Amino acid sequence: MELIASLSASVAKIATRDAADRVVVMSQESLLVISAHVGDFVWRAGGAIALYTSRGHPATVVCLAYGERGESARYWRQGMDLRQVKEKRHEEAVAAAEVLGADLQAFDSDDYPLMESPGLLERLVKVYREVRPSIVLTHTERDPWNRDHETAHSMATHARIIAQAAGHDPGTEVIGAPPVFLFEPHQTEYSGFRPDVLLDITEVWDRKLDAMRCMEGQEHLWDYYTDVAARRGTQAKRNSGPNLGLVTDTKAEAYMRMYPQVARELS
Repeated sequence: MELIASLSASVAKIATRDAADRVVVMSQESLLVISAHVGDFVWRAGGAIALYTSRGHPATVVCLAYGERGESARYWRQGMDLRQVKEKRHEEAVAAAEVLGADLQAFDSDDYPLMESPGLLERLVKVYREVRPSIVLTHTERDPWNRDHETAHSMATHARIIAQAAGHDPGTEVIGAPPVFLFEPHQTEYSGFRPDVLLDITEVWDRKLDAMRCMEGQEHLWDYYTDVAARRGTQAKRNSGPNLGLVTDTKAEAYMRMYPQVARELS
């Protein structure tokens, strides 16, 4: 039984010759990751980004906010002011994106609360039409522990719909219908998260770990998301066939599809 260890069966598959010789085929098009705060794309999708860019495909990360108010307690305790906290979080995000090979766009909207606005939504629509993603990664619809994540989900999916509308900004080309994958929230049990895809990120795990270590303001999450990757890796091994060749220390990320997969065959 073949494990579909990808973000879309039509876009990314793992094919295996044997345990020592794995071949991964991914799309020639682009990946778009829409993150509420600067740390979110690293913890939840760093492996997917690294896999994508390691094959020469472009990835764009949009951070709607820096998380300067709600996710930077370490820097506030050090006596930094708002400007200094934002600068520090920006430095972290730039460094992490560089490690992962992604292009970073920081919108610098306020956080806690992150609020949807026509201007912010329009900026996101423009990104969709410029990037023309083949895959979109973003937050789950529900996250009772962080409502900014719910707002990011709303804007990411709303902007995708607007970017498809021919009558919106008629001078620019509309996009198609890229599949949307929701990355794992911190409290899965309370967020309605059911993983449909277990993505093997073992070969780029070191890059994800290096990117996580760039997020010095949230050092307490380094071990947590290392444990998550190991747990999802164990689940990936248990849900794959004997010929996939996953190694003992497999690391993985979990995703949930938002829309139906369109295919000409079941796999």
